[in-house]
Amino acid sequence: MNEAQLRRLVEEVVKALASKGLLKAGGCDCEGGPKAIKGEIKTSVGSAGKVFANAPSWGAVPAKGQFSVLPATSAQNDDDDDAHVDARVIQAVGAARVSVCRPTKKGTDTARYVDHTLLKPNATQEEIAKLCEEAKSFCFASVCVNPSYVALAAQILRGCGVKVCTVVGFPLGSTTPTVKAIEARDAIANGADEIDMVINIGALKSGNDIIVYDDIKAVREATRGKVLKTILETSLLSDDEKIRACAAAKKAGADFVKTSTGFGGGGATVEDIKLMRAAVGPLMGVKASGGIRDAKTATELIAAGATRLGTSASVAIVTDAKSEGKGY
Repeated sequence: MNEAQLRRLVEEVVKALASKGLLKAGGCDCEGGPKAIKGEIKTSVGSAGKVFANAPSWGAVPAKGQFSVLPATSAQNDDDDDAHVDARVIQAVGAARVSVCRPTKKGTDTARYVDHTLLKPNATQEEIAKLCEEAKSFCFASVCVNPSYVALAAQILRGCGVKVCTVVGFPLGSTTPTVKAIEARDAIANGADEIDMVINIGALKSGNDIIVYDDIKAVREATRGKVLKTILETSLLSDDEKIRACAAAKKAGADFVKTSTGFGGGGATVEDIKLMRAAVGPLMGVKASGGIRDAKTATELIAAGATRLGTSASVAIVTDAKSEGKGY
């Protein structure tokens, strides 16, 4: 497929989704769609022995979170009334394969915001398998697991539409940019779709914003074609530091800014989400994580500007039940 064919395909997909009301307001503002693909596609082998092609670098592409696919209504697709997207719309404009999540359990629309998370150091592979099955059942946006479980999660979730997210430089953010970049490449080679990296918090608090930027940029260069979220650990920062961290993440080309690791003694607050949203503008993603245990809190964070939620209480949130979880 050449550049012109790719551009036409992207434009037709966007038009088809927009005509069916499946896109949020504020769509792509890029001019003419994706530019020419640069560089060769290379393969890499991850620590789990999985071989994946590295995505090439793109020119101007829509920022992640600029638009998102909404669940189809029964009027749009009578056969899949809870599907996140009508696959036939995409296939009709030329896509050969489509990954679509069709929920088997009833949950609220909040499910599409959720990174279903299990980052406990003592998490077992059986618990990870359960996490993935729950994510498929409710059609969560992703599962977020530690790097050693990426290959397992990728295997379980293959083809279902739920993404695999993992963490880099976690939870302290104190490793070097080189190490974080290697972690990210290894995770992607093992099947990760999204990377949540912890920024260099000490450098930020020291006023060394260029180090913070270089740290994020190194991981951005290692994750082209994948979603990159930057974890600020807001409970350790002043408002000025939060704003500076957001500026560095935006300048480095990250797709999201994220509040917390869940291990730093604090979590997401409505005030922080509003501050971060104002700092990055309307097109960049904002992920709230840490301490989100119920539907009311989730709704308030989304209303404040969050476009993704990181939580281990996901099932309770989307079913409006009492959470029995104990955090990440």
